[in-house]
Amino acid sequence: MKVLCAGNASSMKYYFNEEEFGILPSSVKDDLKILAVKFLSDVGGILTLQFDDKGVLQITTMGPIDEIGAELKIGQMREDNKELFTQLETFYQSFKK
Repeated sequence: MKVLCAGNASSMKYYFNEEEFGILPSSVKDDLKILAVKFLSDVGGILTLQFDDKGVLQITTMGPIDEIGAELKIGQMREDNKELFTQLETFYQSFKK
């Protein structure tokens, strides 16, 4: 698994894996940061976006969260950002494997 980005609501920190994904456009990096901040402000906990061994983008949460709200928010995030996530998967599968 390769972590793309992560955020932590309690420490109010955001991490983007610049070493592995630094060539992504700034606009994509900004979109990911906005997604993470919105999610964490609504649900709390820790959010991680990472690619699995097949290059599929996985969204995981940990910590003290509203679990039902988190699942709903992840579903909404996937639907609202379907094109972005598909492009990220294509990028990863093409260039990072």
